[in-house]
Amino acid sequence: MSGVKVLVDATSVPADRGGVGRYVDGLLSALAHVGDEIDLSVVCQRTDAERYLGLVPEAEVIAAPSAVTHRPARLAWEQTGLPMLAQQLGVEVLHSPFYTCPLRAGCPVTVTVHDATFFTERDHYDKARGTFFRSAIKTSLRRASRVVVPSKATRDELVRLLDVDESHVDVAYHGVDPEAFHIPAPAEKARVAARLGLAETPYVAFLGVMEPRKNVPNLVRGWVSAVRRMPAPPALVLAGGSGHDDAIDDAVAEVPVHLKVVRPGYLRFADLPGFLGGALVAAYPSYGEGFGLPILEAMACGAPVLTTPRLSLPEVGGDAVAYTGEEPDAIASDLAKLLGDEQQRSKLSILGVERARDFTWQRSASAHLATWRKAAGKSV
Repeated sequence: MSGVKVLVDATSVPADRGGVGRYVDGLLSALAHVGDEIDLSVVCQRTDAERYLGLVPEAEVIAAPSAVTHRPARLAWEQTGLPMLAQQLGVEVLHSPFYTCPLRAGCPVTVTVHDATFFTERDHYDKARGTFFRSAIKTSLRRASRVVVPSKATRDELVRLLDVDESHVDVAYHGVDPEAFHIPAPAEKARVAARLGLAETPYVAFLGVMEPRKNVPNLVRGWVSAVRRMPAPPALVLAGGSGHDDAIDDAVAEVPVHLKVVRPGYLRFADLPGFLGGALVAAYPSYGEGFGLPILEAMACGAPVLTTPRLSLPEVGGDAVAYTGEEPDAIASDLAKLLGDEQQRSKLSILGVERARDFTWQRSASAHLATWRKAAGKSV
């Protein structure tokens, strides 16, 4: 089987290495181990060049112009400079990992569409962002030779909402790095708890971008109802990047003075296992996800997870997580039940770790390779 020559455009990876960063890093790291099945090139922001040279030493890593750190300039370069680079490298496939792609690339293009919530949860996005991504997704679905999605739920939603040809869409589940996300040692848990000011206080953990789709205000109100009468109530830690959900501040302002909410912002990547694995419960009551990487990472760290049965989340969590509704009353009831049942939390911890092992970046890389071979007209 001959290898396929692929250029991956990693210029969309943000400095905070959130969801798209985890995806691209995990995928490229796994592609480093597929041997002669691929001839890989990666174009990235200048600050990431050394990182990718370390992740994929056999790949050709190209630093894009410094201007691509600004989104408008990156999108303009994507339409002009990226196709020129693909032509210079003589690649057979260009992969765009974050919704947008060149309209005229001179070679087959594959694109990752991470979710369909820009269509199903319109009210949870500001108008400009929602309009941009809905347009970008429609354009990519028309232009791309093949589309990669991280779940069957996302594929099915694109088919249902946009009349996409199902045979044009390939499912490639995300993975989780077992070295980065692992059951933490007691010292790891203690170190992170101390940094959060919770050395003597148990806590419920949330990790994600603070945007309306994540349903953080209802989590805050549900947590208050669940713990307010407990003699030693656990704190709530809302970790992750600031988004555009002003309702979170309103919900936090309503929290009784005897309860503690901690908002540390971004945590260091090395602290995530201790943070997630040290939580009584990792709560993620999202209105819908294209995959649900935060619950997979929490499962891998041994955290009992409480989430919603929306879109892809049951595909990831299966029977290894507890489910709740989106409203505060449902969250309060199910969170209180889980906090009061140590045996169930222990069971979910064990089941979550076992299930997380099924989601590997190597499997994801194999699925992407199959997609790229199809796009290049090669046998799979």
